[in-house]
Amino acid sequence: MTVALAVLLVLLLVAPHWLPERLRGAQPHGPWATVPASAALERSASILSYAGAAERAIPAVVNIYSVSLDRPRSVRSSEGLSRRPPGERAPERQTSSLGSGVIVSRDGTILTNHHVVDEARALEVMLADGSRAVARLVGSDPETDLAVLRIEGKALPTIEFGDSDRVRVGDVVLAIGNPFGVGQTVTQGIVSALGRKQLGINTFENFIQTDAAINPGNSGGALVDSEGRLIGINTAIYSRTGGSLGIGFAIPVSTARQVLEQLLRDGVVTRGYIGVEPVDLTEDLIRAFRLPRVRAPLIVGVVKGGPADQAGVRRGDILLEVEGEPVASTSAMLDAIARLAPGSRARFSILREGRTLQVQILVARRPVAPR
Repeated sequence: MTVALAVLLVLLLVAPHWLPERLRGAQPHGPWATVPASAALERSASILSYAGAAERAIPAVVNIYSVSLDRPRSVRSSEGLSRRPPGERAPERQTSSLGSGVIVSRDGTILTNHHVVDEARALEVMLADGSRAVARLVGSDPETDLAVLRIEGKALPTIEFGDSDRVRVGDVVLAIGNPFGVGQTVTQGIVSALGRKQLGINTFENFIQTDAAINPGNSGGALVDSEGRLIGINTAIYSRTGGSLGIGFAIPVSTARQVLEQLLRDGVVTRGYIGVEPVDLTEDLIRAFRLPRVRAPLIVGVVKGGPADQAGVRRGDILLEVEGEPVASTSAMLDAIARLAPGSRARFSILREGRTLQVQILVARRPVAPR
């Protein structure tokens, strides 16, 4: 009996699949307990496949087209009317794929990139099931490269929002879109970096970097987590050839939601503005102008007659804080000022010739960037 129990225990630990099902269910508990074979297979499948996440997110990702008509040649008749020459066909409807978008609410609200819909005269979207709908531009924000569209439809699929603030480097992500117009495609990778800024893509940057393949046509599509929740809007790639090199960038959903809410409410995004041109302090600037070694932006230009000029801010000032919040870079400064309400007075801490000064500035509304 002792030997038999010992053999059974060894089999349970080493090769439980050799035992009948009724014996496999009676496994020991505690530190030596093993995972049932069926549970182990299910766990392996969940790690090796992200089909569930893709199935939850795919229906809400759409392809965005521009629509135009090929106008036929016309001739003037004696009655002064424009007519088609005999045998010429009627105007043909032409479409060209622009990029992707994500349905975020059942009323047909779609998030996409500004550059996807910029300058398009007429827009149409194709849903994952192949149906089409005419889209109307609600508003766009060139400075974050986001835009909002609206379509009509019933029982439209939507995507669940995730929390981009909890995303970590190494998390598995899926990029969903329509690359090169070939049709809806899912690629998989990980989050490579967070908070990528100063790339020269947008005015306000805070990108999620991923190695999930993002190609032309993916712009405006969804970057989702391993559960299929939206964490970013795919926006750009780093490429010398036009193809994916494993460096893609997505706008975090936290930023996208803020822009979405303002565009739906006001049609435009309102930001604070003081009228200065900042640059980051570098070792060369510090040595050349004998500046203090601080992590803060240097003011190299002040708009004449602007809010900062009227408050006495000068070229050469170093901006340390905005409303008590330290700003270590130009991007941090722009973000802090953008959050200020136009018409309010804000306190700025600046460093001038070795002295720290407090300046009150009447915040203006940031001019809307040209489309």
